[in-house]
Amino acid sequence: MITGNLGKKGGNNFHSFFIPFVGHSEPSGPDGSLHKTAVTGFPEIAQLFPPNVLPAEIDTDHPKRIRALIVDSANPLVSAADTKAYRQAFEKLELLVVIDVAMTETARAAHYVLPASSQFEKWEASFFNLDFPTNAFHLRPPLLPPLADTLPEPEIYRRLALAVGVIPERFPLLEAAARLHRKWPRLGIYYGALLVAIALQPQLKLILPFVLQDSLGKTLPDGAACTAPFWGASHLYVKRHAAAVARTGLKGRGLALAEVLFERIINQPSGTLLSVHRYEDTWSFICHKDGRVHLFVPQMVEALQALGEQLCDDSKDYPLILIAGERRAYNANTIYRDPRWRRDDPEGALHIHPSDAQRFGLHDGEYAICSSSRGGVTVRVQFCDSLRAGVVSLPHGYGLDYPNEFGSSTSYGPLINLLTDAKHCDPISATPFHKYVPVRLTPAPFHSNA
Repeated sequence: MITGNLGKKGGNNFHSFFIPFVGHSEPSGPDGSLHKTAVTGFPEIAQLFPPNVLPAEIDTDHPKRIRALIVDSANPLVSAADTKAYRQAFEKLELLVVIDVAMTETARAAHYVLPASSQFEKWEASFFNLDFPTNAFHLRPPLLPPLADTLPEPEIYRRLALAVGVIPERFPLLEAAARLHRKWPRLGIYYGALLVAIALQPQLKLILPFVLQDSLGKTLPDGAACTAPFWGASHLYVKRHAAAVARTGLKGRGLALAEVLFERIINQPSGTLLSVHRYEDTWSFICHKDGRVHLFVPQMVEALQALGEQLCDDSKDYPLILIAGERRAYNANTIYRDPRWRRDDPEGALHIHPSDAQRFGLHDGEYAICSSSRGGVTVRVQFCDSLRAGVVSLPHGYGLDYPNEFGSSTSYGPLINLLTDAKHCDPISATPFHKYVPVRLTPAPFHSNA
């Protein structure tokens, strides 16, 4: 940016989002402040709150504390910092509902578990389509019938919304308009009917994905009702990037271009192009009202000015620095429960420089207790010459419970978030300092490879 390479080939470029999974932070309060959490007063970033403050938003007597929670496709009791804080907070929830494809540790702590179909059994897509200048999108159809008693997440939410009275049983007029629309999509029949419906009932804006699913979705083939919101996304995308969409070879203008984009998305099981941008388009992606990139971030400058000259404090109690959550060959999302899938490093060994191992009386292949101010885990020691002295590392994605050959539950590998502290985090974003966790190592008295 400073060198003038924004919006140039080979330089730094922004990209379009078909469906944004983050938002743009704009002041929302009368004093120009951002929206904040009720208990800790933590401001949103990109219209998201950090998971690191969630336990404090629950485990309190504050009148506006979080009392109920829906956890969708996440396992914070393992994956989020400070497992102890999360466990304690979740015990205080009056209602915990988990929607997931696996019976995770968080699901086991829930009052209700709503099982979802796997990615092979439903229409699904990844929204990490972040390419520039050519962007693409891949909507994948189901390959297999769903397991019994499972549903796609959109249908789970639709049924919940219906049960609590958020949506009606049907939208008959919009259903009729949708049937006509599918016959003559370029006439914009459904588009016009939807605008009229929203004008008469503005509250429909708040439930628009359900409206699309329960009207237009009923006309889509192969059980694709849950893909109807992509029709709305196609219209919004064309409204902002019409020229770039047309460069992919699609014909049409305005509503007609959006319709053919939607048709191409739902009829191309191997994915399709969304847009072809030009480098100067980068400037149009800047969301600030003044159209400028805001390099000066007051909170960041204040934090930099508060830094002392000393880089770190040497601790006699915790003389080593743990890199918690190292990426290795066999890390995975915690829906992969069976430890047998790992062809290497089944125990998630602790990597340590041989000189440190000698200093603490540890031997390669044997076991140790890795302790922090929050707790301790048993680890297998593995010498690693590439690490600098004073630093050790553990991978993420371990510590999951899984039935052993005798049918009882066993934990495989270290659950590293038993070591992390939610309060040990960046003051601006609350991102935990996973790469700087002070720890100590002691030989495990009753655990060895012998």
